[in-house]
Amino acid sequence: MTQNKKHIKAYATLCTVLLSVAMTAGCAGAPAKSENTENTSSATAGNSTAEEAQTEQGATAFPAFTATDLDGNTITESIFSEKDLTVLNIWGTFCGPCIREMPELGEWAKEMPDNIQIVGLIIDIDGEDDTEHRDLAVDITQKAGVEFTNLIANMDFAPILKDVVGVPTTLFINGDGNIVGDPIVGADVDGYKSFVEDYLSGK
Repeated sequence: MTQNKKHIKAYATLCTVLLSVAMTAGCAGAPAKSENTENTSSATAGNSTAEEAQTEQGATAFPAFTATDLDGNTITESIFSEKDLTVLNIWGTFCGPCIREMPELGEWAKEMPDNIQIVGLIIDIDGEDDTEHRDLAVDITQKAGVEFTNLIANMDFAPILKDVVGVPTTLFINGDGNIVGDPIVGADVDGYKSFVEDYLSGK
């Protein structure tokens, strides 16, 4: 817990909104089996597909952003338009469950069809000067064999991160930049895969 607080504190200077996110968003861990079912089934309630369920609730647009990835590239929200569906995995370098699921995410990313992608969003790198946490994130992703894009969170993500209650949290964004279905809180790669399968089958 002490280590978590140390990393969370490093992120506090971004803004009070993101600080409150980090202070409440500990490691969610792996949900129990029944919770896995609840998380995935809530996105496909009744006889609706994941996309239809979101349409019924009203689409939520992901906020516009300009961010840097771990390789120093500038990335905007246009990354979502490159694929039919993006799996956005929100994680932190302080989070054990986030780190433990990273190798599986890396393998899954390599097996995905061309119209699907994974993007990571790291919440505890405190700007360009925070080389400690950036280097740690690079080390984590390299050891896990991760080749997908990992973004460094900034103020542009505040409208989304204010609702994050734990990490990892995974969102799904369609090619129009809208969030579809419900977030999955906790390390649940099987749940992510189930959502993607349901989404694709409903296309």
